[in-house]
Amino acid sequence: MQTAIAHSFLQRAEIAEADAILRACVHCGFCNATCPTYQLLGSELDGPRGRIYLIKEMLEGNQSSAKTRLHLDRCLTCRSCETTCPSGVQFGRLIDIGRQEIEKRSPRLLWASMVRHALLGVLPYTSRLRVALALGRLVRPLLPAMLRHKLPCVRKPLPRPQTQNQRRMLVLEGCVQPLAAPTTNAAAASVLDKLGIGLVSAPQAGCCGAMHQHLAAADSARDMMRRNIDAWWPYVEQGIEAIVMTASGCGVMVKDYGYALKDDTAYAAKAARISALTRDLSEILGNENLDLFAGIGKGRRVACQSSCTLQHGQKLGGVVEKILQYCGYTLAPVADSHLCCGAAGTYTLLQPALSQQLLNQKITALMQAEPDVIVTSNIGCQLHLESASKVPVRHWIELLVHPQSSI
Repeated sequence: MQTAIAHSFLQRAEIAEADAILRACVHCGFCNATCPTYQLLGSELDGPRGRIYLIKEMLEGNQSSAKTRLHLDRCLTCRSCETTCPSGVQFGRLIDIGRQEIEKRSPRLLWASMVRHALLGVLPYTSRLRVALALGRLVRPLLPAMLRHKLPCVRKPLPRPQTQNQRRMLVLEGCVQPLAAPTTNAAAASVLDKLGIGLVSAPQAGCCGAMHQHLAAADSARDMMRRNIDAWWPYVEQGIEAIVMTASGCGVMVKDYGYALKDDTAYAAKAARISALTRDLSEILGNENLDLFAGIGKGRRVACQSSCTLQHGQKLGGVVEKILQYCGYTLAPVADSHLCCGAAGTYTLLQPALSQQLLNQKITALMQAEPDVIVTSNIGCQLHLESASKVPVRHWIELLVHPQSSI
């Protein structure tokens, strides 16, 4: 693709980066074939190729409008297009740059801006979210159906192993997961303990920064990255073996810390080290001897929803499925498993109509073979699927702890 971005504008590092990404595109359109919003809407501007043109036009100095922002907002950042693209276009990075730029050029209406600020002021902070959820449950009958279904059920946290293991790994507790699915990290700790690995957490760590990053609040996202690095660094110095991510959405973000902070002289080296240490839980188990768990799921039929952040963001598609099969579970076939379920962080709240359509399609695909349980690797997907599923939805690690009761 040829670009004509002003030389003075290219002096900004992120614009020069966007220019290089744009030039990699060869207009082939393969990306549209795997784009969820293009499949739903059939509009060129709601596919990756169209969004690339919109960003190109904006960066070349043409007028940017609410229409440009609308089509960028509709993108799920699922990165399925990256998996499909024969030219290696880094669309996820490009859409982040485009969103940050359109916010400067075409400010939102006051109400829309207030909603986004409210979401970023509550969701990434566990203590604030706890209050919001309590209030939501209190007035649940009065809430619109869409919000009522999004309220997660109350789950009691489970005790974690207290044994001392020579091998130690850090785990990110996250922001939403401790309240909505506290059983996930407890199950991970239990499984890893049986493998001789102790799981510890840093009390000062919090949200990974993904919500801010994808809602064009990159400065705030980097602040969250620095806070987590500061919280984790003492453990790194003590020789922690890895930083385990039980939410694949957080994992793809933390693995990007090194890149996001590469120009920060105070944090660049530390951020690169943090990213190098970060592993999805499936990567950890995929390299361990799982004979203890062989056959525990025999006779159970599982539909696996491979989250976009795992299969497209981290390029780990099929890893969870192999673990579950080794443990004896029968995998139910899932049509169009590469397509997003519609969760995508705050997308369920900011684009409810599209999100619901994608959810309905995904539930239909997952239920086609009548599974006993649906599993996923990301808290956002889990809650989204749970709001419409007639069978239990769990994080896949729970099936290695409670093969019967999880179903």
